[in-house]
This record gives sequence, C-alpha cells and structure tokens, in this order.
Amino acid sequence: MTEDKQQENQAQEYDASQIQVLEGLEAVRMRPGMYIGSTSKEGLHHLVWEIVDNSIDEALAGFASHIEVFIEADNSITVVDDGRGIPVDIQEKTGRPAVETVFTVLHAGGKFGGGGYKVSGGLHGVGSSVVNALSTSLDVRVYKNGSIHYQEYRRGHVVDDLKVIGETDRTGTTVHFIPDPEIFTETTEYDFEKLNKRIQELAFLNRGLRISLTDKREGLEQEKHYHYEGGISSYVEYINENKDVIFEKPIYTDGEMDDITVEVAMQYTTGYHETVMSFANNIHTHEGGTHEQGFRTALTRVINDYAKKISS
Repeated sequence: MTEDKQQENQAQEYDASQIQVLEGLEAVRMRPGMYIGSTSKEGLHHLVWEIVDNSIDEALAGFASHIEVFIEADNSITVVDDGRGIPVDIQEKTGRPAVETVFTVLHAGGKFGGGGYKVSGGLHGVGSSVVNALSTSLDVRVYKNGSIHYQEYRRGHVVDDLKVIGETDRTGTTVHFIPDPEIFTETTEYDFEKLNKRIQELAFLNRGLRISLTDKREGLEQEKHYHYEGGISSYVEYINENKDVIFEKPIYTDGEMDDITVEVAMQYTTGYHETVMSFANNIHTHEGGTHEQGFRTALTRVINDYAKKISS
C-alpha cells in the first residue's frame, strides 16, 4: 500500500477521538440558529419573547397582572413582572437553586408536568437558558418570600452564587440581558415597532393584562401601555376599526372541556376579504391547524343548519 493511500485511510477512520462533547450551554453558542431560528434581526428579537413568554405564562396561570419591557439606553433589555417569582430553593436533581438551574440548564423549567403550569406558551424549557447563553451578561432579580434574590451570569456561566441583596414586599421576577455581538453580528439594535406590535398582540390575547414597552435610548424615547378588558373582542374591533362592519359589537364566546379553554371572537364586514387569526397558548399559528379547521367546520355547519331551518 502506498504511503498516500495509507494516510487517506487513516484520515477516513472514525473513532472516539472525533466525538465532541459540549458541556452546559456551549452547544447553544456553537449552533444558536437551532434554538432561536437565526442570529439575524429576527433571532435578536426572539430573545425578548423567550423572557416575556415566561412572564406571560405567569399571567396565564393567574399570578401576574403587569409586565413591563424596557429597551435600556445601552440597547439591553429588561423584563419585569409581578408574578410569583422564579423558585429560589434548591432543585433536587442539580443541587443548585432552581433559578440558577432555569438559566443554566437546557430543558429545565416548570412546564413538564410538575404542576408549575397548567397552560404555557413554551414547553421545551430552553428559553431562559438560551437567552443567557447568547448574552454577554444577564442578571436576574427574584422578589420572593420578603427578599430580593440576585444572580449574574456571563455568556451562560454563573458569576457568583445566588444571594439576597435586600428586602421587599412584592413578588415577581426582573430579568436584564445584553445580547452578545459575537453571536448577533448583523445587528444588536432593537426595533421598537417590531417589539411594540407583538406586545400589543399579547395584551389583546390576555384579557385584563397590563403590559408596556418603554424605549430609553437617547433620541428614541417613547412608551406604550396596553390593557384590554375586552381581550380578543377588542382585537377584532381593532382589526376592523377602518372597515364597514355589519354589526357593531363582535360576537364572543368561550368554553372549557377536558382542561382546554377556547375563546372565539368574530365580526362580519361588508368586504370580501377574510381575516382569520388563530392562536394556541398565545402563539400565532400561521399555518392554521385542527383548532382552526374545527372552528371553520362548526361555523359552516351552524350557519347551514340555521339557513335550512328558516327557509323550510
């Protein structure tokens, strides 16, 4: 066998030395697109939704009523809620505080059937830890049991142990993070209108929730506050505000079966264009799904049955 052929065969060998093991959140930093879709503008804004969705889950569970989102002067993000606060006691499997586990371990969270959440927008347990991994720094303050608990991380790594830094009479969680320019090479500048559109949508989808967005950047200062007691009925009115509606107040109904709650709001206009927007746990299902198909089928059947009834 020639020397060149021998070297080629050695190069083609596949052994244990070629198996790479990534510890902790290294996999997220190496392949961020697997977790947030991309490292472009879309991925940058996705970081905000991962943290906001945790606060929304507290609202869905009935424990949070107010969420605030801030674009800080340095283009970092702060999300504040008045929920129960992330647990700070020791998590049995990791032997570390639960809040640290949530921010440093993939697939860790209260949404896997442990009784933490009955309804949730995210079920993969990667949100907080992925944001942590893709931020130059992230710090969390948990207001719970009369104390303010604080911990800081750098690119996913713990800077110091969880500690109590003060007393409080409130509950909730505050998360502040700075997107890592090493990851988001295209841009680290947040788009107020892009954030604002989704935040208003979340206010419509969560009846009674107060949610705000504040921009603190120099020359861009502005804020928006949203609160809709009408929920998705208000959303339908908003969508149709410049259209000629056939009846003024949207039809609204809701119901629950097998622990699944469904809300429907609808209003007819004189136009020919149809707008159907369906959501599951606050997430817009652009492609539709069995929930949307079931609604269409039921609506068609009811209208047909009524038409037959009054024409006979």
